Amino acid sequence: MFIILYYDVNEKRCSKMLKKCRAYLQWVQNSVFEGNLTESQLKRLISDLAKIINEEEGDSLIIYKFESQRYTDRIVVGKDKKTDINFI
Repeated sequence: MFIILYYDVNEKRCSKMLKKCRAYLQWVQNSVFEGNLTESQLKRLISDLAKIINEEEGDSLIIYKFESQRYTDRIVVGKDKKTDINFI
């Protein structure tokens, strides 16, 4: 499935979140990631990230889950920071 993930966490947890997300997904910009994962990979990622965030300090994690990329368009205005762009 195709995943778009973004987070908003306290600065002291940013590096942990970045490292964990990069292990599973492609970095797009700042706290935004995307990529294809299996259901078990997604569950593992959510579990790992839930251990890092602190809801009491206002941290949040948002994940959009799509069954496929078939019906999506990716439009970028400005510099595209993603490195694994597929041209079809």
